[in-house]
Amino acid sequence: MDPRPKSSSDERRPRLALQAVLPEELAGACGIDLTDARRIVSLAHRLGELPARAPATVRRAALEAARSAGEIRTLALVERRASAEDPFVKYAFRLEDGAAVESVRIPLERPGRYSACVSSQVGCALACAFCATGRMGLARNLEAWEIVEQVRLIRRDLGATVGGGARVHGVLFQGMGEPLANADRVIQAIRVLSEPSAQAIDMRNITVCTAGLPSGIRRLAAEVPGVRLGLSLGSVRPGRRRHLMPIDGAHPLDEVLAAVGEHARATGHAPMWAYTLLAGQNDADEDAASLAALARGFAAQHGISPRLSLIPYNAIGAADAPPPGGAEGGAAPADPFARSARLEAFRAVLSAAGVGSIVRYSGGGDVGAACGQLARPPAEAQRPGGRRASPRPGAAAEAAGVGPSAPPRPA
Repeated sequence: MDPRPKSSSDERRPRLALQAVLPEELAGACGIDLTDARRIVSLAHRLGELPARAPATVRRAALEAARSAGEIRTLALVERRASAEDPFVKYAFRLEDGAAVESVRIPLERPGRYSACVSSQVGCALACAFCATGRMGLARNLEAWEIVEQVRLIRRDLGATVGGGARVHGVLFQGMGEPLANADRVIQAIRVLSEPSAQAIDMRNITVCTAGLPSGIRRLAAEVPGVRLGLSLGSVRPGRRRHLMPIDGAHPLDEVLAAVGEHARATGHAPMWAYTLLAGQNDADEDAASLAALARGFAAQHGISPRLSLIPYNAIGAADAPPPGGAEGGAAPADPFARSARLEAFRAVLSAAGVGSIVRYSGGGDVGAACGQLARPPAEAQRPGGRRASPRPGAAAEAAGVGPSAPPRPA
């Protein structure tokens, strides 16, 4: 039984999501021993439920106290699509309010190890032009337990489909949403994911990718310094970047890179700069030379060279569809971009300038699991109550906490 007497305030207190609390938080909330709290957290993550009877390793009173204070909620798996081209798997999870998010299981080089690419929001307000999620608008932030549960369910699926000791070795916050626009819950999820009695994922194997929110970058350095940082660039030419990534209107690239430099110096981790090559938009020799100069300048200023990751563009719409605003009858919107044929020429300019780069393999394109492709159909991407989320002018700036801004202009 619960060792603490109940009061009316206890009954009004929100119930804990037991797979999104740390053992010390559970112990404090329930008044139980820390050792019991660790074992209860472990049960929540391994079983996805609390056992009807206390195991020999956990005091019955402690288990009942946890049961009274909290619950284990879960997500409904509504779709699992395995790529026919590579070992990538995409999952769609239904949330309790009817919305849905997507996650991806990514194979790593070492057999049996995988990374989970997870979502942090339903949709996204930042409206990056080369991202399918940006077309959805923002419905809401995910709770910490909804983030953690994506990883737990992917881990469970690994055990059922791969077996042989396969495990989630790392987590990538590069699914649907801008993680640092939901920093409180993302940081809590990271702490739980790295907790030995929970998912036990080394924080150094967790990467948070952002479009560029300086305050959130600084929070990562201060609160979870083991985590690695990824930055989506789009372009390094200000006018062009603002056209591709409206957040640049609220936080220009030089402001963002100042925070990235602080993160690098504080953590010792080299930042990953992600650059999606778009034909005729950001793939000219001039773009490569500007990127190389920026990388060299960053290294000279902060003492750490960024890791450049070049990403071939993945289609986010139908090439033969009507242009945006002209589609009828629910037809797929037109694809605004095309994959660049200048990848090797672009890399050659970087290399000649003394800047190395890697080409990121972005798999699962045949099931919509590749970089930039995650998005649920509009009917599944609604606000609670059925009102569909939609992008609006100034949404990116509002999400960054700086109020509305003028819409971006082409370079």
